[in-house]
Amino acid sequence: MPIDWVALIVFILLFALITVLGFVAVHWRRGDLGQLHEWGLAGSRFGTVVTWFLLGGDLYTAYTFIAVPALMFGAGARGFFAVPYTIMVYPLVFVVFPRLWSVSRKNGYITAADFVRGRHGNRWLALAVAVTGIVATMPYIALQLVGIQVVIGALGIGGSGGLMADVPLVIAFVILAAFTYTSGLRAPAAIAIVKDMLIWITVIVAIIVVPIQLGGYGKIFAAVPDAKLLLPVPQGNNLGLYSAYVTLALGSALALFLYPHAITGVLSSSGRAVIARNAAYLPAYSFLLALIALLGFMAIAAGVADSPMVKQYGNSGSVPALFLTLFPSWFVGVAFAAIAIGALVPAAIMSIAAANLWTRNIYREFISPACTPAQEAQMAKVVSLIVKFGALVFIIFLPLAYAINLQLLGGIWIIQTLPAVLIALYTRWFHDRALMIGWAVGIIAGTWMFFTAGTAPSPVYAISAFGWTVPCYTAFATLILNLVVAAVLTPIFNAMAAPGIDETRAEQYL
Repeated sequence: MPIDWVALIVFILLFALITVLGFVAVHWRRGDLGQLHEWGLAGSRFGTVVTWFLLGGDLYTAYTFIAVPALMFGAGARGFFAVPYTIMVYPLVFVVFPRLWSVSRKNGYITAADFVRGRHGNRWLALAVAVTGIVATMPYIALQLVGIQVVIGALGIGGSGGLMADVPLVIAFVILAAFTYTSGLRAPAAIAIVKDMLIWITVIVAIIVVPIQLGGYGKIFAAVPDAKLLLPVPQGNNLGLYSAYVTLALGSALALFLYPHAITGVLSSSGRAVIARNAAYLPAYSFLLALIALLGFMAIAAGVADSPMVKQYGNSGSVPALFLTLFPSWFVGVAFAAIAIGALVPAAIMSIAAANLWTRNIYREFISPACTPAQEAQMAKVVSLIVKFGALVFIIFLPLAYAINLQLLGGIWIIQTLPAVLIALYTRWFHDRALMIGWAVGIIAGTWMFFTAGTAPSPVYAISAFGWTVPCYTAFATLILNLVVAAVLTPIFNAMAAPGIDETRAEQYL
């Protein structure tokens, strides 16, 4: 595709703006960035508005902007599960996460694994939680770079692949690495404000202008094949996509805020009330996500199936193709900049969260227990660079399918930490060794189910029992297995040995 110079110039100008903002953020609410709490959590000083933008930029990523409409474009209504799951998650946040914030603040915890170490008195269980978080986060970062890769290709740069397609990714990586290293969590928090404003403007303009261009929403939905408008009705004793849709939504809701970057966003807030207010306000992003999902149907109506973008990038090229078809070049530059910036914000937070886990729960716990706070912070900064570099290498040298499969596996893996983290906020009934075995069983079973679900790896596994076939999200099914194993083994381990020492107190959760 030829280079669209107007779109490219607008894109570069907006990208330059957030680059400057990322470096200037080091002076925002200044703290001692030689302390991990300041670098990795911004001193837990973010109020309601900043936290709202930070969590919105953290959870609603560039890959969301590309992947959700792409799923609607290719698979139809089943892709809409992303909307109810983001609605279901916020009551959970409202009830549960103020407790995590309180106990973390009072004990100096920076990661979920810190809490597990203190609550269960078992550093190996904390290690399991930390490693799970790091491994689940790495492919997630890589997929943010995919969002940048797609819009760069849509601008006409390196469209044929090869070195020219990789150079812009390397440049974006260097910028991301530099301002994250320098400013810590303050950088993505500042950039998230600009990113979210651009995303809201882009989507609102799209849902007004595209229907006008295509003759109204009636014609848009009329252009969508019937098979993509509704889930197919189950046949016989097979619940089909109904059970898959429900368990995907529920399992995804339970897993979302267990990701390290989500917990980092929560712990960076200034108080319990900030978290509760954001649980009430963040569903606005669910409304935004529903509008983003509709872009997939709009792309069908616009007839972009044969466009160069879709031919090159598959369904992921549908949204860029839609904007290239229906909007002037200057607005295409704004929209593509919104997507690219929407990749940098979560990628920065994810790398910081992974670095926090490595530093606090692996390096300090097992490698250098006597490290000073300054050494701890320096280690986190270096690891954040390594994490981003690993994600970049992943995208450049390995097939995209690997990153997608690992990200899908990440959801299956991260949910296995729920008993040790979320349930532990309310009770220590489970023995720490039972939780460890339950986690291992869930990880192993989930990985096996993912790779044996069909002719290709899939997050949905068909469970057959008592004459019924119930396709189910593997993460949800294996979480139940995890809990059952932990519940059965807890009385046995209680009879054999006392659980680890709990360093937290009941009043610290309030």
